[in-house]
Amino acid sequence: MSTQNPTTLTVEEAQQILKDFTCLDMQSVASPLEKQALRQAILLVASLSDYQMLGVCAASTDEGFLALEAYLKALGYQVVLDPNAVSSFAGSVYIKFNTLKGSYYVDAYPGTYRGVLISCQSASEGGVTGTYGHLPLDLFVD
Repeated sequence: MSTQNPTTLTVEEAQQILKDFTCLDMQSVASPLEKQALRQAILLVASLSDYQMLGVCAASTDEGFLALEAYLKALGYQVVLDPNAVSSFAGSVYIKFNTLKGSYYVDAYPGTYRGVLISCQSASEGGVTGTYGHLPLDLFVD
């Protein structure tokens, strides 16, 4: 889990920021400050969970893997992804990644959403459990 970008956000504030991006039409990040707040919010809630599952909806396999790699790095995971090890799809794709197992798969995606879903999973009572997104594909790209 990442320890970069220490935050002064509370869990409640982080969840409120993320709520604006959850299960709604795609939201864009209006400013660098909003992007930083969104980054801090997802890093905070993810750090309070045991593991995460990421779902990436992208226009292509390449775009999806670029976003997935950026998110995993930001979350503190050292994962080597091999886009050539999965089936190739023309057009939009859905990539699902389980950080607990380090496993992933790719499938064709006919939907219109583009972005990243992060599902935080916790076994402990004090941990964060919830799904956030669709977050911007380029959230952790500068």
